[in-house]
Amino acid sequence: MGHVVLSTPIVTMFVVYSLLMLYIGFYFYKQNETTEDYFLGDRSMGPIISALSAGASDMSGWLLMGLPGALYVGGLINSHIAIGLSLGALINWVFVAKRLRIYTSVIANSITISDYFETRFSDDKHILRLISAFVILIFFIFYISSGLVSGAKLFEATFGIQYTYALSIGTLIIVSYTFLGGYRAVCWTDLIQGLLMMSALIVVPIVMIIHLGGIGEGIKIIREIKPENLSFLQGSSIVAIISSLAWGLGYFGQPHILVRFMSIRSIKDVPKATTIGISWMVISLIGACAMGLLGVAYAHKFDLSLEDPEKIFIVMSQLLFNPWITGILLSAILAAVMSTASSQLLVSSSTIAEDFYATIFNKNAPQKLVMVISRLSVLGVACIAFFISTDRNASILSIVSYAWAGFGASFGSVILFSLFWSRMTRIGAIAGMLSGASTVILYDKFGKSFLDIYEIVPGFIVASIAIVVFSLFSSVRAGTKEAFETMLKEIKEIESLKH
Repeated sequence: MGHVVLSTPIVTMFVVYSLLMLYIGFYFYKQNETTEDYFLGDRSMGPIISALSAGASDMSGWLLMGLPGALYVGGLINSHIAIGLSLGALINWVFVAKRLRIYTSVIANSITISDYFETRFSDDKHILRLISAFVILIFFIFYISSGLVSGAKLFEATFGIQYTYALSIGTLIIVSYTFLGGYRAVCWTDLIQGLLMMSALIVVPIVMIIHLGGIGEGIKIIREIKPENLSFLQGSSIVAIISSLAWGLGYFGQPHILVRFMSIRSIKDVPKATTIGISWMVISLIGACAMGLLGVAYAHKFDLSLEDPEKIFIVMSQLLFNPWITGILLSAILAAVMSTASSQLLVSSSTIAEDFYATIFNKNAPQKLVMVISRLSVLGVACIAFFISTDRNASILSIVSYAWAGFGASFGSVILFSLFWSRMTRIGAIAGMLSGASTVILYDKFGKSFLDIYEIVPGFIVASIAIVVFSLFSSVRAGTKEAFETMLKEIKEIESLKH
């Protein structure tokens, strides 16, 4: 499949979409007076925007490119990733959101995840803040680069632009509105992007089914040419299934998702946000899986050669729709890329500005100076991610899976234990974070030759054991048990108001 001929409708839709995102950035520019405005939108986000922003910022370009590509190549066995993610997201909303919102607003005014770790364990030495800040920067730079690769592949396939130029255009748009508008701009753009992504993932598979002559016909073709693609088990080992389902563990440690819980307007909004967020996610994941699976039947029936399976959505959008609709559909990939990369850029910049500069290097820094540092940090992190993204052969799914595992193992275990176990100590948190992150890095390099399991599994297990062992052999710091009890009391009061 070669490049499409540059068409005015597609270019027009891309330009209109990009200008809309930039307008939102300019609109919210003047509303950011404090760092709490810039990083958390002054905790004023309602349930709809919180839910769709969490979903859109979570899913990234891999939802429209990486996941359909995985289903196209490997079949239904790879849908276990979608099942694991749905379960993980549901548990995260139901069990983590309320407690984290209380801890980061009622008990202490925490703006970043590193802030939360420090106040939760009364860490006056800033050790947890520094470790978590380093973990965020290391893994987010990889994660952001996966989004930039998605955007570059999109521009390259759509406009026939050279990869490096495509990468530069995508990066420039994302950095501009994040730099200007901060969290409010990111959330409002996420709302639009989330709706656009879900619509595209409903429309494209439906039109594919119509062209194939019905879903039964599509399944019949797959059964004839690649019957193994229709099996959920496919003779694969239990290890492969555990690896796919284990993606769900990553949710508990993703800073750009957890910050949505911290910014939600009220704890009372959490149940509504949960329903909206999980519904959006399940519909979108089913659409992505269906597109990848049906792509096999479509390619066979219409004799289509697909060099890069991760471009199945792009190719279908170009073949099945008129150029105006194609422009809107392809903007959905740009939306997926932008929503995640912008959220991650914002978290990374908050780490540099709040956790390093304002807390450790210049405690008396005025708000305006911290805001300047925040915006400069957005540019700095984007430049490093841009440099990593220049490798055009990188697999979007493999980059995302590595960063996802890093956060899931190093932060996920610490978040869960810190919200549900009052006996957890500062030393336990430090041990969990360090052992989780290092296990992921080392297992990815050396462990897979022994057992080819997703590195989040050993990382999460090692971190959990370290938390328990080191907590039991160290004492709880003054004030942390009282804070934990305050959180439980707040939850009980909210629950009693319901009844």
